[in-house]
Amino acid sequence: MKILRSFWNSPTGLKTTHFWGPTFNWALPLAAAMDTKKPPETISVNMTAVMCVYSASFMRFAWVVRPRNLHLLVCHMTNETMQLYQLSRWIRAQRVEQSIEEANAE
Repeated sequence: MKILRSFWNSPTGLKTTHFWGPTFNWALPLAAAMDTKKPPETISVNMTAVMCVYSASFMRFAWVVRPRNLHLLVCHMTNETMQLYQLSRWIRAQRVEQSIEEANAE
């Protein structure tokens, strides 16, 4: 009970946006993980790039804000990883498509 009370009253506990912001923010990497099942042609490169910049920015924010928000940091690290993976899938698909076009042109 003492552990729950200390978490409840901590600067990053359940009563703060330091907890609830990252909790709801987990929807972003979860959505990206679910999108890995979709074909790479459906990936929006612009949106994926924006999400990479967004997550990188907020990783820095989570590290420098006081109190340090490790929950938010881990969330954005996960999102950055998922977005970079999506970007790599799109790049690989473009290379395959380009090589097929070159083979058909010859």
